[in-house]
Amino acid sequence: EKYFTHLGRTDEPLLERDVSLKEPCRFTGGDVRIRDDLMPLCHVALAVETCGWKNADNIPLMIGNMAIGNWDRSMMGGKDLVSGLAVRFANQPAAHSFMSFNTNYSDTGLWGAYFIGEGPRMMEITDYVVREWIALCTKITDQEVERAKNILKANLRLQLDGTTPICEDIGRQMLAYGRRVPLEEFEYRIDNVNAAKVREVCTKYIYDRCPALAAIGPAVAVPDYASLRSEFYWLRL
Repeated sequence: EKYFTHLGRTDEPLLERDVSLKEPCRFTGGDVRIRDDLMPLCHVALAVETCGWKNADNIPLMIGNMAIGNWDRSMMGGKDLVSGLAVRFANQPAAHSFMSFNTNYSDTGLWGAYFIGEGPRMMEITDYVVREWIALCTKITDQEVERAKNILKANLRLQLDGTTPICEDIGRQMLAYGRRVPLEEFEYRIDNVNAAKVREVCTKYIYDRCPALAAIGPAVAVPDYASLRSEFYWLRL
């Protein structure tokens, strides 16, 4: 109360105050590659444009992000892993790790993955990632969605472990939503999402969309942009 009551109460996110844009900025896909054959591994970030914090599509995208998951070589499991992309990476000796991400801003966002592998096999490794993204659009099952929803709800609770992360969460939500969103409200929204909704939203933002790619390292085998773009409208099993 001592430091924040002068801000007042509003349903308008703080980040959107006094900001006026005549029209939304257009997202343009493309790629940036810094080839360095002296580096031992190739690092790649691949993403598509999504939505802002307040968009209802954000929850299905978060669930899709949990369905893709994360993996690195320190994890055990191999063929018994749940994530399809993790299984592919675990059985590819040249793949070292991947981490999916879903980054939101006030009116836009980036949904994608950061992955690391050995240079000569990066075309195959990149193909793994795109195939699993397209699978979210076409064949993710109710069982996979329920698992992803449980992981998402667990992560939301783990983020509130302590006074410092709680304060950080309050600050983020005030900037993004203009209010503190109760955990119960988040869980209610998550529970109302089914596999059909995830497929619909992922198709909207991933299928046949222009990606953005950044790569550094021995990137000679990273697919050229035309080939990469074409993979986003292939329907393959």
